[in-house]
Amino acid sequence: MITTVYLSYWMSASLLHTDLENPFEPQRALKKNCQLLRNDYLLTAYSLLPTDKMIFTETKLKGAFIIELQKLEDDRGFFARSWCQREFEAHGLNPRFVQCNISFNFKKGTLRGMHFQAEPFAEAKLVRCTRGAIHDIIVDIRPDAPTFREYLGFLLTADNRRLLYVPEGFAHGFLTLEDNTEVFYQMSEFHAPDYARGFRWNDPVFGIEWPSDVQVISDQDRNYPDFNF
Repeated sequence: MITTVYLSYWMSASLLHTDLENPFEPQRALKKNCQLLRNDYLLTAYSLLPTDKMIFTETKLKGAFIIELQKLEDDRGFFARSWCQREFEAHGLNPRFVQCNISFNFKKGTLRGMHFQAEPFAEAKLVRCTRGAIHDIIVDIRPDAPTFREYLGFLLTADNRRLLYVPEGFAHGFLTLEDNTEVFYQMSEFHAPDYARGFRWNDPVFGIEWPSDVQVISDQDRNYPDFNF
């Protein structure tokens, strides 16, 4: 695709310079165009492509987004942007990520959650499943939000490559759907253990429906108290 753009631009630029600069010296014009394209090849090729290479879809929980890749495919595979400060800012998302974490889970049915950090260290997360599959849950715990205590679930897999943006003021957790599942997080705040909070995955306040039984869970996650609001 990029090669096609490059050739089209090269042919148009050659004709333009040949016609306007010196119609009697086409070789000189061609040389000048080749130099121009050598200098600006990448800028020219990519500037003619769509500038927004990620697909942002806001969920019914305001501020939470599903982000999908816009792939540039060829016979090698594909190339895609998975994060961009400018695009995040344009959609009103927090572009500040200060830590990245990996969660690896041996067994299908492993549950982690529901977790969040309290103010002043509330954090946004960008979550992607890089191996296997998860049922990912977010819960709106912003007291002033019209969707307070509502939740949504999403299927994130290594194959669909979707990203989930979880804004500040949300709790997050997931259940693995396959063995050997890996999840990659980008975090907007540093880990602050004294401000780490959570509630149980089966807290009746929220009534979260999970797609299958929980097989593996930490003692901490199993014994969180009821959510206090």
